[in-house]
Amino acid sequence: MTGTDSLADLVWARGFTDSAWARRHTTAGRETMPSRRVWRGQGRPGDLPAAPSGALDDLGVTGSYGRALTLAELLAEAETDALLVLHRGRLVHERYLHGYEAHVPHFNASAAKSYLGLLAATLAHEGHLDRDARVATYVPELAGTAFGEAEVDHLLHMGTLMSYAGRPYDKALEAQRYFAVLAPRLRPHGYSGPATIREHLATARATGEPGTEFRYENGNVEALAEVLRRITGLSTSALMSEMIWSRIGAEEDAYYVVDADGAEAACGGFSATARDVARLGELVRCGGAVGDRQIVPEAVTALVAGVPDGYPRRRVRLPAAPPDSPATLSYHDLWWILNDPYGSFMASGIHGQRLFVSPALDLVVVHYASQVISPAVPQVPLAQAFLSIGLYLNG
Repeated sequence: MTGTDSLADLVWARGFTDSAWARRHTTAGRETMPSRRVWRGQGRPGDLPAAPSGALDDLGVTGSYGRALTLAELLAEAETDALLVLHRGRLVHERYLHGYEAHVPHFNASAAKSYLGLLAATLAHEGHLDRDARVATYVPELAGTAFGEAEVDHLLHMGTLMSYAGRPYDKALEAQRYFAVLAPRLRPHGYSGPATIREHLATARATGEPGTEFRYENGNVEALAEVLRRITGLSTSALMSEMIWSRIGAEEDAYYVVDADGAEAACGGFSATARDVARLGELVRCGGAVGDRQIVPEAVTALVAGVPDGYPRRRVRLPAAPPDSPATLSYHDLWWILNDPYGSFMASGIHGQRLFVSPALDLVVVHYASQVISPAVPQVPLAQAFLSIGLYLNG
């Protein structure tokens, strides 16, 4: 190893993490980085009416390697911190493990990308954001970069090809170097790279034509978040509060971690309780409405699971797809589309964070976890388990 390479770089690049490390970093973001709250607003929390469903703990599901397990056994293998299931708007199952509590926000990791996608799609629908515009039109400082020369729609579909600071692109290592931008405590020995998200984005240079290939990369989401800040004049936290969080009956404030400039880590720095993320999922399942109040345009939520022909929404197994995904998968407006008979889609984050919505099954599932990430540890097939839950609840 040379230059700034270190054992930490090797660990990051190969993804070796244990569950204790993961649990610290999925439940304690504010202890390692500064943060900004997403205000829940002044209203009373929305109801989550309970409806007993029977013993879901004993429900038979399929685990890794095709083994027959109960749901409780599968959650143990997944290092689950929380599982919450809504069926037809009613809370039918709620479990908290490893000392996690219902009122404590949990890191959502990359599931946060989908929430930002919902904001962007809404602003585009309302005419505030032009999907076909060059990103540099909104953020002139990004002119000449891989993101600035792309179109907004390319960001929403992970359609840029880039390398950072002249080094060959390596997805795993770049993801961890992004964390180093955010948190000085996570920087490897000798780190001398960017100290803010904007500085990081400025080092990205195109290595291919945008819109020709899917590449799952955090920079797309951070560039999109900067576009939204410019067109609204609001921070990402304030925008999320204004458009969604203060309007869904959230019980608790959420929060984003922020960098040294005070810019939110929009691609994965969001934390919230499982109950409140379930409310967000129910909003999308119900066509953007909470009761008789339309929060997000119905046309926006109707298109979440839509998979038009052509790049990058084609029905193929996409690189960097969540490891528990089905054989074919699509990607639309920063959501993963399962291409199943039930119109299911999900927000997905590392270490097992999921918001799973299945409209035809009337199902919303929130899963928080601290899964081990290692080539030696098979990933638990969560999406298939969620479908099993939905099919069981629908009889």
